[in-house]
Amino acid sequence: MTGGHDTPVVGQSAAWHEWLAAIASERMHHAWLLSGARGLGKRAFARAAAAELVRQPGAPLPEVDGHPDILILDHLPANDDEAKKKAEGKPYQTKRNITVDQVRGMIRRLVTKPTLGERRAIVIDPADDMEKGAVNALLKALEEPPAGTYFLLVTHQPGRLLPTIRSRCRVLRFAALDGEELDAVIRREAPQADASARTAAIAAAQGSPGMALDIVEHDLGGIHALMVRILAQGDPEFALRGALADEMGGRPARDRQLAALELARAVLVQGLRDAPRRRQLAIIDAYGALTRLATQAPTYNFDAGLLIMEIGGLLASAAMPREAAR
Repeated sequence: MTGGHDTPVVGQSAAWHEWLAAIASERMHHAWLLSGARGLGKRAFARAAAAELVRQPGAPLPEVDGHPDILILDHLPANDDEAKKKAEGKPYQTKRNITVDQVRGMIRRLVTKPTLGERRAIVIDPADDMEKGAVNALLKALEEPPAGTYFLLVTHQPGRLLPTIRSRCRVLRFAALDGEELDAVIRREAPQADASARTAAIAAAQGSPGMALDIVEHDLGGIHALMVRILAQGDPEFALRGALADEMGGRPARDRQLAALELARAVLVQGLRDAPRRRQLAIIDAYGALTRLATQAPTYNFDAGLLIMEIGGLLASAAMPREAAR
C-alpha cells in the first residue's frame, strides 16, 4: 500500500475507498463492523485501516505492531507454554475466546488521550469470539466512546453479535472475489500450483482468497472432491469416509486439519443454496456441528482420524433426510 490510497486487500477496493472517505470526513462514525466470510482479508484490512487512521498528516504509514495508538484484541495463547512458543515465533495454540479481562484492559487505556495524535484505533479480531462478559464490557464503551477512539470489529458471522452491538456500528461489507481475481491471487501467492490445483481451489473457495490459498497450500483438492460426493450422495457403506481418511493421511499437520474443517463448512454452504427445504434443515444442523468442532479444534487434541471421520459423518448426515441420517 502506498500513499494511503492503494487497496491493501485484493478485491476490496470499494470497502477501502469507503474507509478513506470516512477518515476524511468531519464526522466519522466511532464503531465499524468489518463483515464478510472468512478468508476475504478482513484481518489485513483492519490493520491497514488502523494504521491509516492514526497516520499523522504528511507522515509515512506507521507500523501497526507496537504502535501506542493501535490496540489489537485477538486470541491469546492458551497457556504459558503456548505463550513461550509465540515468543519464539513457533506455531501456538490459542484460547477459544477473547476474554473479558482483555476488553477491560483495553477500556482502562481509554481514560487517557491518544499518545501521538488525535486518534486511537481498537481492533477486535474476531468480535464473534468474545465471551459474554467481554461483549457486555465492550457495549458500555461503544455507548460512551471517548473522543478520538474508533473501533473496528472484525466479524465472520455478525448474527452472533448482540443487536445492541450491531446497532452502534457502521457496517463495512467485504465482497467475494470472482474467479479471475482468485486465480491472480493464487498465481501470485502460490506460484507452484498447477492449473488443476488452481481450478479446484477456485471452485471450492466461494470467492475467498484465504480459503483458496489454504486448499492449494494443504493440497485439499482431493479432499474437496470427496466431500462434495459425500454431501451429494451420502455414504451408507462408509467407503467415501474411508477414502477421506486416506486422503487426509495418518498424521496430518494441525493446520491441514483446520483447513479441512473450514473446507467442509464451505461445501455445506454451497450445498445449501439449491437444496430442498427438508434437506436444508439437515445441512444447517451439520454446519452448526462443524462450527462447534472448528472452535474446539485449535485448542483440543483431537485424534486426526476420528476428526476427519466425524467431518465425513456430518456431511453424510446432510445428504439424506434427517430420519435416515440417524
